[in-house]
Amino acid sequence: MVATAADASQQAGQYHLRGVVELRESWKIGPVEVPTRLVLAPMAGVSVQAFRRQGRRYGAGLVCSEMVSCAGIEHRNEKTLGYLRVAADEHPLAIQLFGSDPRAMGDAARMVEAVGADIVDVNFGCPVRKVTRTGAGAHLLDEPESACRIVAAIAGSVDVPVTVKLRRGVRNGSRACLELGPKLVEAGASSLTLHPRSAEQMYTGTADHALTAELVSLVKVPVVASGDVTSRVRAQAVLAETGAEAVMVGRGAQGNPWALREIVDGHAGEPRREEVAAELVLFIREAVRELGERRASGFLKKFYGWYLGQGSFPKPFKQELLQLESTEEVERRLLAAAPGAIPLLEALEAEIPTGAEMTLELPISIYGGG
Repeated sequence: MVATAADASQQAGQYHLRGVVELRESWKIGPVEVPTRLVLAPMAGVSVQAFRRQGRRYGAGLVCSEMVSCAGIEHRNEKTLGYLRVAADEHPLAIQLFGSDPRAMGDAARMVEAVGADIVDVNFGCPVRKVTRTGAGAHLLDEPESACRIVAAIAGSVDVPVTVKLRRGVRNGSRACLELGPKLVEAGASSLTLHPRSAEQMYTGTADHALTAELVSLVKVPVVASGDVTSRVRAQAVLAETGAEAVMVGRGAQGNPWALREIVDGHAGEPRREEVAAELVLFIREAVRELGERRASGFLKKFYGWYLGQGSFPKPFKQELLQLESTEEVERRLLAAAPGAIPLLEALEAEIPTGAEMTLELPISIYGGG
C-alpha cells in the first residue's frame, strides 16, 4: 500500500500534469463509494446530525461526525452516545474517534460500526490542549509508534474502512506527516486527510498544500486535502496541484451550505433572504429534534450569526434572535422577517426523511443490554 521512491516520482509527475478535476465525480475509500469529491469536515460543537444531513443535501459526498471520545463510549456516557446516532440520509458517513489507548479505540470502533457508520475516522490532528494533554489528537504526531498501534487496533476490530485525519506535525515547519502517513497506511488506514498546518499554528497562516502533494506521492491510498478551500476555483486548483482525491471543507460551511453547492456545482451568488430563513428554521427544528429544546437552544446561538451573514439581514437582527427565550420564538421572528420562506420551508420538509426513516434511538446493545 506504500509507494516506492520510483512510484512516488512517477506519480508526482502525473499529478503535476493533472487537468481540471470534476467535483461531481465519485471515488472510493476501500469499498465505500463517495459520490462527490467534497468532504464535510468533522468539527467539534458543529457537526451534529442536522449539520451533516444538510451538507449531504448541498453536495458533500462524505460527511463526518464531530470527534467522539473513546473514553466516553467506554463509560457509556449518555451525551457521548448521542453522537453515534445515524440518519438514513447521511450515508456515506464517517464517525471520528479520539483517544490514546489502542484497546479502547478498537472497542469504540466496533460500536461505531454497529450503529451504522460507513467509515471509522481517527483524529490525530486536534491541537486543542484538553485533547492533546490526554495523549490524543495532535499529540500522536510526535508518537508514531503509538499512532500506528491505535490504527492497527481499530483496523483489526472492524470491517469498515479506517481513515485518519492529521496535521503536518506539532511544531511549525514540521514534516512529520510525511514520515507518519505511510506508516499509518501500513498499519491499516484506507485513506488519509491532511491539514497541512502545524498544531502550533492552529488556524493561523496558510495551509501548505505542497506537503499534501508530497504525501500523495508517498502512499497508494486516497488523500483528502484539508485547509483553505473556500471556493470551487480553489478546490479545483488544490486537487490539480496535489493529486488528492477530494477536498475537505469545514469552517466555510458553518451556517453557509451554499458554499458547498458553489464548490461542487459552481452555483455562485448569495442566497436570498427567504432561502436563508427557510434553511435556518429547518436547521433549528432538526437540532431540537436531535438534541432537545434545552441543549439545542444554547447550541444554535452561534449559528444565528453564521446564517445571518447571508441574505442581507440587518445587523441588529442577530442580537434580537439571541435575546429570544425559545427556538419557537426564533422561528416565528425569522418567518415574520421573511414570509416568503414559508413555502420554501414546506418544500424542504417534504423532501427529507422523517419518522421510521430516521434513526434516533441506539441499539440496546450499545447501552450494555441484550
